[in-house]
Amino acid sequence: MCPWAWGSEPVFRRLRAALADRVHWRRAYAILFDHDDDPPPDPVAETAWYAHHLAGIGGHTLAPRAARLSRVAASSWPSSLVAKAAELQGPDVARPVLRRLRETVFVVGEPADTTASALSAAHGVRGLDPVRLRADAASAETLEQVRADRAEARRPVPEVLSGQGGSPHPGTAKETGDGGYRYALPTLLFRTPAGHRAVPGWRPFEAYATAVEELRPGLLAASGTIAPEEALERYRSLTEPERLLLTEGPWPPPGAVRVETANGPLWLHPEEAATHPATTPQAPAGP
Repeated sequence: MCPWAWGSEPVFRRLRAALADRVHWRRAYAILFDHDDDPPPDPVAETAWYAHHLAGIGGHTLAPRAARLSRVAASSWPSSLVAKAAELQGPDVARPVLRRLRETVFVVGEPADTTASALSAAHGVRGLDPVRLRADAASAETLEQVRADRAEARRPVPEVLSGQGGSPHPGTAKETGDGGYRYALPTLLFRTPAGHRAVPGWRPFEAYATAVEELRPGLLAASGTIAPEEALERYRSLTEPERLLLTEGPWPPPGAVRVETANGPLWLHPEEAATHPATTPQAPAGP
């Protein structure tokens, strides 16, 4: 649910393509909106403020944002549990499920902050078993994994505790209510047996490439553009910054479905559009 993480998706997709299968990726869900956060005294004013905040961030990232935000998310837990549960069905399911959950906030304006809405957002994702997703999201094992993610996010490496420059969102660790710290979102931590590099905040591709090169010279392959049709088939959902960074050729490709937002369009594969929350009424959360 972090707008800076949403705005980082183009660079992250390019980085994944450049690293291909040569690294192991692991997501830790830091829980941006927690159970014990104080409820706003004026939810309408809070939502108006947050929508303005998202507009300011969108001015930097150029990522889509919803024309109308219904509310500030009450909790990150339901979507984090569903996203974590989706990982049990493999990365080709987990990535689009996470993408859908992000798009409920930044495209639809209806944050998936309940179990029912998070499961509903994933409805129709290619290859998804919705019955398994519901069961796994409710399991004690998944809850324990997300709790471990939250705890890990509150043990940041020392180098992100001090000022980080060079970005409107530099990624310095955030102080928590108990006097500790958590990683700013997003933060990528690259690890090898020889050491690690942290790249916090909103950063260009070159910052991540430098971290990889310092740890494992030559690992990063050239990440050229691909044809629009191939990109839409691979990613199923593309923002304008993504299609400009990742593709080359006449746009839009045949069949692409355009979804308008307050900060540029989102482009969907026609099969994705058939069940996407931005183009269809909210589907039931599963049988």
